[in-house]
Amino acid sequence: MSSDADRSHMRISDADRAAAAERLRIAVDEGRLDLTEYDTRLRSAYAATTYGELEPVTADLPPAPTVPAVKQPAAVAERHKWLNEWREWLGGAIIMIAIWGTTSLVSGSLHAFWPAIPLGIWAAVLVAGALGKGKKE
Repeated sequence: MSSDADRSHMRISDADRAAAAERLRIAVDEGRLDLTEYDTRLRSAYAATTYGELEPVTADLPPAPTVPAVKQPAAVAERHKWLNEWREWLGGAIIMIAIWGTTSLVSGSLHAFWPAIPLGIWAAVLVAGALGKGKKE
């Protein structure tokens, strides 16, 4: 039988990382984390290799609710989905711009702003999806 101390050294799975990421997303939706702290914790969650590294990422958050208290109307749920898609885009933008800025800083010269290409394509897909949903209704 293993103790909790032994578990902290056990390797985690992608599913464990995804569960932590989902808990962080819920915490942002609940207003418990701001986007900067969410980004920092999300990076830590995906970089973690053991339970000991992963557990502190969500240790100060209450357990996620298992069942919503009130069923949201479809329009509100759709709006939240739309906001979450753009929140994910913003998180990706922060990460890509940080990589671009860091590499430019380390090299000592300003590189071409390559994040504009994937972010522009991603934004176009989100806008096209939103416009396409409007035509179906």
